Amino acid sequence: MNLSYWEHKTWLSEIDFGVIGSGIVGLSCALSLRKKYPKSKIVVFERGMLPSGASTKNAGFACFGSISEILDDLKNHSEEEVVQLVKNRVEGLKLLRNNLGDEQLDYKEYGGYELFTNEDTELFETCKSKIGFVNELLKPIFKAEVFSEKENYFGFNNIQQKLIYSKFEGQIDTGKMMLGLIKKASKENILILNSSEITNILDDGKAVSLQINSSENISVKKVFIANNGFAKQFLNEDVKPARAQVLVTRTIENLKIKGTFHLDKGYYYFRNIENRILFGGGRNLDFKTEETTEMELTQLVQDKLEQLLKTVILPHHSFEIENRWSGIMGIGKQKKPILKSVSENVFCGVRLGGMGVAIGSSIGNQLAEFG
Repeated sequence: MNLSYWEHKTWLSEIDFGVIGSGIVGLSCALSLRKKYPKSKIVVFERGMLPSGASTKNAGFACFGSISEILDDLKNHSEEEVVQLVKNRVEGLKLLRNNLGDEQLDYKEYGGYELFTNEDTELFETCKSKIGFVNELLKPIFKAEVFSEKENYFGFNNIQQKLIYSKFEGQIDTGKMMLGLIKKASKENILILNSSEITNILDDGKAVSLQINSSENISVKKVFIANNGFAKQFLNEDVKPARAQVLVTRTIENLKIKGTFHLDKGYYYFRNIENRILFGGGRNLDFKTEETTEMELTQLVQDKLEQLLKTVILPHHSFEIENRWSGIMGIGKQKKPILKSVSENVFCGVRLGGMGVAIGSSIGNQLAEFG
């Protein structure tokens, strides 16, 4: 691709701040930079037609962690670290809601539920017995009891009789969220270049050379890596891609299911979108294959999602699938995101661990502080 004089001058020259990735973290970072540097030239580089990782492809859960996830985290982190993880997610969600407003987000607080399969009796009993302990642990954050038992009045089959409920969990419209961020960025004179994949980064200590689409090289003063699941190509850090596959049904008559739901230790998750069901997960069926940046679907996972819809979630409803897609998360051995200086003029905010909706705004703001 040969760029014209005008194209190069208007979009690709004299860039003060370059942000790689136009998802929640990238746009939040760019907006924070704009507040600090009102006259600077800020360009966001996005490899796809739309944000390519998980920001426009996630399930729209405004969540902070199910009880089984919190108990699992306590096996690998101290109580103080787990409380801080939850606190960061709660504060991040507040920040997102304050930035865009509940109307733009189409935020609904129907509550969240965790289901346990018939095979997970031991896990269910453990979680049930720890409700009081976890509630006490999280009371400084929520100032109230977080988890409680609920009857299965949704008609789910082949699960333990009771569900574990949290009234603080909500859901958003992921598309409206990202549209709101894009509009804010445009209003603040932040340039977003779609179909512009950064293929190489070179920091010589004075400026950073970025290679776009394996051809054009441009100079940027400072660069912020915010492409989460795709970050491994630039960073020697504990972050790797994790693909999540999702499907959405057509409209279902008399659907009584409302809320966000976690199943099988959080490896499956579903929610209502009005009178449809969005259902995703299943990477635990084949971790190695799902450790990829390829936006593909597999028969193994899609068949399992449909089977669980029929046998567990919608046993009393007929349904048809309308959409299927996949998104790419960034995960690692630790839940804590990676926020650091990579070199003199390159910085990163990655490894959101599937909690991008909750912490993306906060991580973007913190990433901008390196500027």
